[in-house]
Order: sequence, then C-alpha cells, then structure tokens
Amino acid sequence: MSDPLILAADVGGTKTLLQLLRRDPDAHHGIQPVAEQRYSSHAFVNLETMVQRFLEECAQPTPHSACFAVAGPVSPYPGGQRSQLTNLPWQLDSRQLAHTLAIPHVSLLNDFQAIGYSLDVLGAHELEPLHAHAPDPQAPKLVVGAGTGLGVCLVTPDGDNYSSYPTEGGHLAFAPLDIEQESLYFYLRAQQLRVSYERLLSGSGLVNIYRFLLDKLGQYDDPLLHHDDPAVQIGRLAVAGDHPLALEAARLFIRIYGAFAGDMALTCLPRGGVYIAGGIAPKLLPLMQEGEFMRAFRNKGRMVHVVEPLPVQVITNPACGLLGAARYAARF
Repeated sequence: MSDPLILAADVGGTKTLLQLLRRDPDAHHGIQPVAEQRYSSHAFVNLETMVQRFLEECAQPTPHSACFAVAGPVSPYPGGQRSQLTNLPWQLDSRQLAHTLAIPHVSLLNDFQAIGYSLDVLGAHELEPLHAHAPDPQAPKLVVGAGTGLGVCLVTPDGDNYSSYPTEGGHLAFAPLDIEQESLYFYLRAQQLRVSYERLLSGSGLVNIYRFLLDKLGQYDDPLLHHDDPAVQIGRLAVAGDHPLALEAARLFIRIYGAFAGDMALTCLPRGGVYIAGGIAPKLLPLMQEGEFMRAFRNKGRMVHVVEPLPVQVITNPACGLLGAARYAARF
C-alpha cells in the first residue's frame, strides 16, 4: 500500500500554487510530486473552493495532511491556526479547512516560516555560497530574504526535527552606517513617519534607492520608473553593467542587505548557517558574489570574530516555500 498523499500550497495575493505529493525516500527532497496546478487567487471566493477544484481536477484520493504557506501573519490558537491574508479578503482557519476538505491534519504557516522547513533538504545545486564554512548541525539557522517585503525567520533544532519561527525583523528601524546612508535615511524620512529596513530591502526598496540617487543628481523622473516592474528592470540593468545608476543603486542595496543580515546574525548566532532567501538575491547574485555583501555582513567592529565563521548561502530554489510546506505536512 502506498503512503498517503500530502497537500502543500503556497498561497499568495496574486497566485496560489497547489501540489499533491507522496513520501518517497528515493526521490529528490524525500517527497515525490503527484500533481501540481497554479491558480489565480482572485478567481476564487475562498481557499476551500480552490482546493476542492484542484482535488477534483487531479482525480486523486483525499490527502492525509496539508500545509498552506500563506502571505500574511499566522496566529496560533489551541488546536489550530488562523490567518487574515494581507492582499486577499480570505480569512483562513486550519480547523475549518480540515473540516470542509475532510483532511485530517491541516496546518497554516507564514510563507517565510515555511522556507525554514526546507533548509535540511536543499541540495548544493539549490544554494550558492557567499561564505563557505562548515555549519554546526545542532546550532540555529537564520533565514533573511528580500522580495516583495523583507522576511526573517529563525530555525532551531527540536529533537530529531527542527522548528521554524517567524519574526517581524524586517520592520526594524534602518540604521545608516555612513554619510551616503544617512542622506538616504533623511530622504525617506521626509516621506515616511518611520524608515524600516523593509523600506529599503525589498522590490519597492530598490526603487526607493534608485529614486534617491536620481534626486542627488537633481533628476526626478526616469524611464525606468515607468516600467511595469521597475525593480526587476533596475536589477537586470545593474547585473548587465551597462547602466551606471542602476548599478550604483544595486550596490548600495547590497551593502545595506549585508549589514542587516550580519546584525540579524548577532541576535541569534546561527552557526548552522545564514540563508539568504527571497526573489531578489538570485537575480543580483553576480553582484552579491563580488564581495560587498560579505564585507558589510562582517563589518561588526569588535564583534567581527563572532560573524566571521558563519556560513552564508543564497537559496536559488524559487519554490523553497512550497517545499517547506510539503516537508512540514509530511510530519503528520
């Protein structure tokens, strides 16, 4: 008799990816995909309707367990979790989902927290080292990731397993480290009541940095800013190296990113490794590998000896959140 099915989902404000899997020790990551489908989130009135459609279309038995990685905060309560999605009018309740879908075990995880549950099975081809060093498998791991927002989670050993804890570390107040960064702070401070790291280390943050550099030149508009996704275009031109202002913006972004990741490492001493997640780092990887990220990461004054030996790697698997959700669901 084959193992029962597992349902994993990455639930976003724009799209949701659903996947049915089965445990398989011989498969990559220890689980074998059976069916997968991507849906427009806005095409459904709720998550239950979407999942029911998916299960009908793939004509598979009802899964034994499910884990939904959601783009929003998750609040635990006795026997379950609840979440109000940030960019969808969906209120999720794990116990209600289990009842409606007839799935015995249903869990909700914050989408960034889910990434933490993927770390133990990511292969060398899914990681790019920025600082290679042997990790301590019994020590905490840190995940920091800039994308639509800025996420931080802590992963700690928990018996034979491990636990991933979400944080709101991305909303810490930005601490400028030089005159240029001070000018950037005051530029944003004139527009925001509070300047958090997420205002800089995100897609919109890269655009904020580019606008700041334009302002320094006395320019207030640029064709790049009218692109469908200006952050993607700025990053692409920066890596190509043929757009000086885009390159300057990306390098300032990388210095701030490295400093922030190093500060987060000081809070938890992740000798198990620092993992850089999110959609931006893989796109800027050639620039991050030039060394500015790690120089900023290590620039900790008398604490340099603490961060110096920490392994630092970029996660290049774009589906690591979905993988983490599947790995978590496989526990039940």
